[in-house]
Amino acid sequence: MTGSPTARRRRLAIELKKLREEHNLTCNQVGKELDWSGSKVNRMETGTGRVQPSDIEALCRLYETTSELREFLKALAKESKLRGWWHAHATAIPSWFSVYVGLEQEAANLRQYQCEFAPGLLQTAAYATELHRATGHISDEQLERAIHVRMERQQILTRKNPTELWAVIHETVLRHVIGDRDVMKRQLEHMLAVGKLPNVTLQVLPFDAGTYPATGAYTILGFPERGDPDVVYRDGITDAVYLEAPSDVDQYTKAFDTLRASASSPARSALLIEKVLEEYSR
Repeated sequence: MTGSPTARRRRLAIELKKLREEHNLTCNQVGKELDWSGSKVNRMETGTGRVQPSDIEALCRLYETTSELREFLKALAKESKLRGWWHAHATAIPSWFSVYVGLEQEAANLRQYQCEFAPGLLQTAAYATELHRATGHISDEQLERAIHVRMERQQILTRKNPTELWAVIHETVLRHVIGDRDVMKRQLEHMLAVGKLPNVTLQVLPFDAGTYPATGAYTILGFPERGDPDVVYRDGITDAVYLEAPSDVDQYTKAFDTLRASASSPARSALLIEKVLEEYSR
């Protein structure tokens, strides 16, 4: 078994919660049976607490699982303790974003809407550098690490079994000059090139698209395992929001469907990007 430790921790939490609910038990009831606190069970099921092999053994005896499921859960617990490649650059990225990177690495598909800046997976190093410098005081070392993480993340689009990306960007992204015209020229050239990948769909929501859901930027992450529900991710300056409730995910999914229906087709979007690119080239 391979994959992101963040995603494995989440999968383990999902499986443990599902087992408890199948037995119609509360966290407090499970804790009482195993001489634990109910809060310990809750931490296991939310991915905020460490899960030891002995914990898996105890839970599997209580739930009377098969030996195959017990070994699967123990493997998940083991992998959830590993460190992802991005943890080596922890000083350059906030902890709440580190969680996103872990989930992104495991995602089978991403549906993303950006209304101000180019999606991180489509950014050039020069464009990303300008954005990071604008956040305030950042050392040269931190900047280098942050850009390295940004560039390394993009490999999910070109690796074996690549992640599928469907990105809708507002026309503002194309015309909002980040850095200077040369930075923007290279950024749009790069965006066009990545947009030609078979696993990437890129659409532009033009200024004359009319009304559409005012959602702000967000990403819907879908995972390869059918038991792993989609996650909606939205970030801010100091934190991020992760939405997993089916009703929330459904609302954002419907909004994204409206956005991509309102946006120009991928072919027309490429023509619009080329038009703006010509303007930067004059």
